Amino acid sequence: MTNEQYNIEIEKLIKWAHAYYVDDNPLASDEEYDLLSRACLSYEQQNPELSHPNSPNKRVGGFVLDGFNKASHLSRMWSQEDVFNTKELEDWINRAKKVNTNLEFYCEPKFDGASLNLIYENGLLKQAITRGDGSVGEDITNNVKTIHSIPLQIEEKSLLEIRGEIVIKKADFEKINEQRVKNNEALFANPRNAAAGSLRQLDPSITAKRKLFFNVWGVGENSLEFTKNSQMMDYIYSLGFAKPPMQTHTKTVEGIEKLYHEIIAARDSIEMMLDGMVIKIDDLETQEELGHTVKFPRYSCAYKFPAVEKTTKIVNIIQQVGRTGVITPVALVEPTLIDGSTVERASLHNYDEIARLDLRINDEVIIIKSGDIIPKITKVFHDRRTGSELEIKRPTQCPQCSSELLDEGTLIKCQNLDCPSIVANSIIYFASKNCMNIDGLGIKIVEQLVRDKKIYDILDLYALTYEKLENLEGFKEKKINNLLNSIEKTKGTSLNRVINALGIEHIGEVASKQICLEFGLNVINIDIDSLLALDGIGEQMAKSFTEFMRVNKEIVLKLFEIINPLVEEKVHVEENEFKDKTVVLTGTMSVSRGVIKKQLEALGAKVSSSVSKKTDYLIYGEDAGSKYDKAVSLGVATLTEDEMNKKI
Repeated sequence: MTNEQYNIEIEKLIKWAHAYYVDDNPLASDEEYDLLSRACLSYEQQNPELSHPNSPNKRVGGFVLDGFNKASHLSRMWSQEDVFNTKELEDWINRAKKVNTNLEFYCEPKFDGASLNLIYENGLLKQAITRGDGSVGEDITNNVKTIHSIPLQIEEKSLLEIRGEIVIKKADFEKINEQRVKNNEALFANPRNAAAGSLRQLDPSITAKRKLFFNVWGVGENSLEFTKNSQMMDYIYSLGFAKPPMQTHTKTVEGIEKLYHEIIAARDSIEMMLDGMVIKIDDLETQEELGHTVKFPRYSCAYKFPAVEKTTKIVNIIQQVGRTGVITPVALVEPTLIDGSTVERASLHNYDEIARLDLRINDEVIIIKSGDIIPKITKVFHDRRTGSELEIKRPTQCPQCSSELLDEGTLIKCQNLDCPSIVANSIIYFASKNCMNIDGLGIKIVEQLVRDKKIYDILDLYALTYEKLENLEGFKEKKINNLLNSIEKTKGTSLNRVINALGIEHIGEVASKQICLEFGLNVINIDIDSLLALDGIGEQMAKSFTEFMRVNKEIVLKLFEIINPLVEEKVHVEENEFKDKTVVLTGTMSVSRGVIKKQLEALGAKVSSSVSKKTDYLIYGEDAGSKYDKAVSLGVATLTEDEMNKKI
């Protein structure tokens, strides 16, 4: 085969593969495909430097991995704020209208799968990363290269993050489970679980067999010159990514509701699982101005499908003891299939709700489930009672340690610091990888240390000695020394990591870092008003944080004494031309725009991706494009790279 023949044949093979794996419309028989694939593979093996970047032969998965490495996203992957009805939708829109009253919305189905971030550089797929915690995920590039709906090469040469959802089509899901039955393997509960499990196989060849599909829903880091989200997404689809069905633009709530109900009506006929509809404000400048809360973008939300209702029976009520000692009643119900998964428990929140529902054991009830929301009891059929129902009494003793409970009405709490549930769960969280990362202090070890009365709270970790551990079952010299060394290494950890490890309700990594950067060690004494003044910190978060510090002040102070956490100081930038200014970069410059961005941010500037009336400077290089034109039309000051350097 000559190079000219190879180029003709490989284009045909790529077309056939796309038709089979992406369009579900085969253009050749399996025999024809295999013959052509082997012919192209033979040429590629003899001439590896001439092989096509998108060759289907590169997607088979060649070796088994030992595990997945952690990898950072170039820009944060955000969660979506959920809305469930027209009133919540209108509230979300009204909040956005505080920035721009003339809104246009970009709407499309929300696929139910596993989120994925693709990084392209110089037109080639460089890295594929799972969502993880939004900042750091797992590098699954080798697995993703087996997925035919993801191009290995695109025409866009700039650094680009493309986000989307990995799904399995319903028909392919059924085939996978049929095969698992034949192999005596456990069945996947639903297509989403199957997609997530397939994506994280250590053997990429297994991923390749699962026929995964990639639906694009957004863009992360980029330097694309677009003013509308819809324009940007049309460009992304033109690069070789599948375009989702039933997209629309509208300026009204009525237009959103119309598509929402059309998607619900078509839900069963769409070949992939859906759990709602995504709504984005189309104007990218407005998106930039709205920004984000600690968890969500303010310019986007997920309009979730109506809850699925089923009738079942209450079998029992059990009490769960939370990490902070709060007692939560949970209803055990007869196993009920809802939306592809079997439900055996339902949330009750507190005993006031049980009283409001007049709920009893053996009652027939309606439970609802919507998306990822935990099933909830909404109605009790009092008229179906037979006399066998049993009254549910408020607990007076902790189910874990039998201590007397503090009952404050809505809140019922165990106050016993020796309670195994409180001690174990709080230490497990404290030691976890995303918190203090104490290697060797997993769930079973923590439970053993608590059970054997070696630790009663977090502080006791730092009082552990070789002598206290040497007689414990399973603790050898190396294991003991490794654990003690790992605990010792937590000393000097950054303050925000320590605060996050305390497991304060509603306070995660992002909020911990923001609060610690602002207040330092004075986090123990800050008041609600000071917290509310921070962007993205709401009333619920502020109340939770200050109440936690009030109750646990003594323990936290002792912990600070032991750990001596590293306090990151807020940088106070000297006065300069760019301090507190909003700057936009465009065009090609002598160094990458990423380098210039860091330089300007160090001077106290906010570097934005779009030009608006609030922009102070547009700094441009060669081929400046539409951003330059818009800046001129708005009267924004423009600077060349040389002029910027002179001001610096």
